[in-house]
Amino acid sequence: MADGGLQQERPRTGRAIAWPPRETAGVPAASDRSYWRSLAESNLRWIRAEAGPGRLLPWVPVAFGAGIALYFAADHEPVATVVVPVALAFVFVAFLARRRRWFAFAVLIAALFAGFATATLKTARLAHEVLARPITAVSLKGFVETREERERTDRFVLRVEDLSVARGAAPKLTRVRLSVRKGTAPTVGSFVALKASLRPPPRPARPGSYDFGRDMYFAGIGASGFALGSIATTPPPHGENLALRYARWMQQARDGIDARIRVVLTGDNRAIATALLTGRRDAISAPVNDAMFVSGLGHVLSISGYHMAVVAGVVFFAVRALLALSPALAVGFAIKKWAAAAALLAALFYLLLSGAEVATQRSFFMTAAVLLAVMADRQAITFRTLALAAMIVLLVAPEALVHPSFQMSFAATLGLVAMVRISAPRLFATPDSSVATRAALWGGREILMLAAASLVAGLATTPYAAFHFHRLAPYGVLANLAAMPVISAVVMPAGLFGIAALPFGFDGVFWRIMGVGIDWMIAVTQAVAALPGAVGHVSAFGAGPLLLITAGIVVLGLLRTPLRWTGAMLIVAGSLWAASARQPDILIASDGRSVAVRGKDGALRLMRTSTDAFTVRQWLAADADPRPATDPLLHDGVSCDEAGCVVAAADGRLVALANRAEALADDCSRAAVIVSMSAPPSDCAALVFDQETLRRQGATALSRTGEGYRATMVNPPGTDRPWARATTDAEASAASGAGRAGLTRRMPPVDATPSATDLQAEE
Repeated sequence: MADGGLQQERPRTGRAIAWPPRETAGVPAASDRSYWRSLAESNLRWIRAEAGPGRLLPWVPVAFGAGIALYFAADHEPVATVVVPVALAFVFVAFLARRRRWFAFAVLIAALFAGFATATLKTARLAHEVLARPITAVSLKGFVETREERERTDRFVLRVEDLSVARGAAPKLTRVRLSVRKGTAPTVGSFVALKASLRPPPRPARPGSYDFGRDMYFAGIGASGFALGSIATTPPPHGENLALRYARWMQQARDGIDARIRVVLTGDNRAIATALLTGRRDAISAPVNDAMFVSGLGHVLSISGYHMAVVAGVVFFAVRALLALSPALAVGFAIKKWAAAAALLAALFYLLLSGAEVATQRSFFMTAAVLLAVMADRQAITFRTLALAAMIVLLVAPEALVHPSFQMSFAATLGLVAMVRISAPRLFATPDSSVATRAALWGGREILMLAAASLVAGLATTPYAAFHFHRLAPYGVLANLAAMPVISAVVMPAGLFGIAALPFGFDGVFWRIMGVGIDWMIAVTQAVAALPGAVGHVSAFGAGPLLLITAGIVVLGLLRTPLRWTGAMLIVAGSLWAASARQPDILIASDGRSVAVRGKDGALRLMRTSTDAFTVRQWLAADADPRPATDPLLHDGVSCDEAGCVVAAADGRLVALANRAEALADDCSRAAVIVSMSAPPSDCAALVFDQETLRRQGATALSRTGEGYRATMVNPPGTDRPWARATTDAEASAASGAGRAGLTRRMPPVDATPSATDLQAEE
């Protein structure tokens, strides 16, 4: 071996001599300038390699998404007439710089501003009124656009044609979402008249929690509520438009499939089968739904890339096998491309049948890109395919960026594509050509690939599950290994064959086969969910750590040189930042009717004058507290009477919830913090949050800072977005008066809170 012109002999086996010798190893010490110069040269070489031809495209949707994220972080709505010309100017500059060295930088900046402008234009196009304060009785007429089945109630979305109130000006609402008794929701496409009680869209339960009201705004829904009395179907004032006719036809198709499944399957088996085929997953019972997510199989309930891949794959191989039966077709024509075209049509039908939600759209675009690549004789699974799917989704629905479904889906897909590009070729390289060896290696490697895919997807989605749902699935790989082969080989193919056989009347056998597979899936989820430590509770953390972790995942997935390991450093830094997040000492609901105070033992104590279990569940989940909202220990140490409640905080200071104005005098002299329905006296020494203040700023979190408290609000002063309008003085006074009046009369029961599937996620 030659080194610097000197011949050296390799030491014999068994001799304890380092090889090569230190003096000839050629590795400079860290203190040597040549070490840093070599490191700098290596980094420069890696950067040039990452900026080479074909490396820019995957980063364009990243920059585009960053622009959308900046839009949602703005305090008030950007001015479209300014934002759009600026974005076009940057796009023009990038076009002019296409032959310059800084072209890549110009493209990414242009993509960032284009994303900001796209989100701005989408919001402006959807502009509609949002209900500002509750209305106890309103007369509504309109068309039923969608209908949902839930475990205890049903819901439907009404496109409002006429709205009237007994007193005052009627709000101009475009759509409202109403809850009704189970089994009483009207059919899609019908024109109905009813009376309802309406409430503003739900606001975040605490600062940093998910904003369901924002989702409702981008769905065109301006209020939620419940129907009062009967719902009358009446002749429409005009004919249905094409969109409503399409919605009616698709709903009839879903109802028809569900009706046939009901003949054979019942309970959760029927609900899960319907969810897998039509996307209607609200009828699944709470225990099974919770077990699915605890075990890490919750992604099966949301139609995602996995479902699209199974549908397209089954149709592709079935059509190709049938065509291959004819030697003339197999030899003379490109039956592989014909099969890909048939699979594309099947995926499109599945998209429409399942409701075409944003997550399903992303899955279809990804699957379509792969099938089109097969038809064009191109490599199918690439970062470019993923980038194209991401750009299409963000262009069509920029609001999807802030939804956990999009985040988890693309994180998992990015991890899987990176795994396929990096490890799959070496993993499937067969050193022996014998049939027995190939069969053994195939089986073992398939199992290994399934385990690796589950692990990679689970790790990639973990930060987003922790951020949005405050829980982890430690045994997710185990559950996926046990259940996914059955779902892929039995449940989904049986469902597809059932749909195909339904018009001929031979679908029953396929539903029974599907039910057997679902029985196995439920058994796996319940067994895994019952394991010790199956539920990993995670305390809430801010968006900063999540953005840092996201940057690390993107860098680790997209870069190809050793620079990718800087992504791992970012992920570790973000995880440490998230783990060190401090939880608030006091939580106040936006309506002032629920207050949680942290005691000396670190657990929350609850004071409330309502039965809002949804808010309490959100608080406990964000605090990594496994107690249910009905746990009596939540009220341990709380003293209550007709005038209000009081509890001691961790530092011994009192926090009071005043139900009556006469309680304020005593509370002002004793408590450090008061939550009241009434305005406090001018000389009150306590920190007071009355209903008008809470109407303005939403739910509030207080953290101790020395002798005082630092307040974090859902809507800080200066915040004014279309889905969270700043409250004017007149609106606040009217809402405050309505709230005080509501204390003296009993409101009808309502089930208008967001359901579990409103924040459904996929992996």
